[in-house]
Amino acid sequence: MVDPRDEGIVDGALRRAKAFAADMASPEQSMPWIVIAALTALLMFSYWPSLAQLPSFWDNPQYQHGWIVPVFTVLLLFWWRQPITPVAPSARAAGIALLVASFGLRLWCASFRIVTIDMYTFVPALMGVFLLAGGWNMFKWSWAPLASLIFMYPLPDEATRYLLGPLQTLATIISTYSLQTLGFDAFRDGNRINLADGQVLGVVDACSGLKMLTIFVWLSVMLMLVGGLEWWENVVIALSAIPIALVCNAFRITTVGILYNFNSTMAEGFHDSLPAAMLMMLLAVGFLMLEMKVMAHLVIAEELAPTVLGGSHALAGGLPSARSLGQTVPSVAAGPRVAIPSAPRPVGGFPTIPRPSFTEKRPSPPSPGGDQKMG
Repeated sequence: MVDPRDEGIVDGALRRAKAFAADMASPEQSMPWIVIAALTALLMFSYWPSLAQLPSFWDNPQYQHGWIVPVFTVLLLFWWRQPITPVAPSARAAGIALLVASFGLRLWCASFRIVTIDMYTFVPALMGVFLLAGGWNMFKWSWAPLASLIFMYPLPDEATRYLLGPLQTLATIISTYSLQTLGFDAFRDGNRINLADGQVLGVVDACSGLKMLTIFVWLSVMLMLVGGLEWWENVVIALSAIPIALVCNAFRITTVGILYNFNSTMAEGFHDSLPAAMLMMLLAVGFLMLEMKVMAHLVIAEELAPTVLGGSHALAGGLPSARSLGQTVPSVAAGPRVAIPSAPRPVGGFPTIPRPSFTEKRPSPPSPGGDQKMG
């Protein structure tokens, strides 16, 4: 199997499309997908009242990314697809249990008219379908893309209520201090910034950072799925999503405050413009790229660890030799052990989409008689 990191995105997609078409010719591979398609259609019919409301939520600037979430999920499922293995009875039982639990939670939410949680239950129910029809092997590579579907739904009302207040206050404080640092007259009065000449800049709900927060958290999750990063790097990215979104939103408010000192009409037009939104997103992605580059230089990858043994001994743990890395090793036959410093893990933009592999390749043992010449 070709490593997708050694091939282009287009070539990899063509290879996977041909492999998927070949698998569909086999009943053992096609039947689980037919079952998944049929059960998914039944789920969508059952959840249609809530699914039909999604376009109205996506009209809200806070959730304008919602329509692209299912598209990315389908692409990840296509890219990460693995051959289907026989389904164990435990997987079928777990899939049925997940479906029953999802419908039970849905009935409980319906009795109390909790609309948002009712909509959320579609995601675990869909995961139960994949587990029921495809088994544990399919669940390993499909659960993360399926779980990301939660971002196509709006936040619960309680979460929105408790997030708006603190984010508004933080955005106002950061923007006020930024304007004062730049030498402009500004002081905070609640969630309002009083500027020179009696201008008042109100940090309303739309400026609280929630719009940027929901979009950027989803973008961070997508990077965690396709980036092939270490677990601790994913944790750092997840924890930094909210601060980065808040800083980018404060930068937008500060820019509007600066423009107010020169042209109030220009300031009001910039605040709600598409260039301002694109500037915030580019700034957020830039912070994320910088964060990835810093983390890449903090920890050296294990396969590049500086381990060189003296004499003719092999490197421990099968690590690459210094000569294979293009380094010159001084003679250490009679001297102490030498450590060759290794370059940090290279980072160049967003990495290509990896395909998870759940099979372990073991080297074949040497023949008892050693190497033999043929002929």
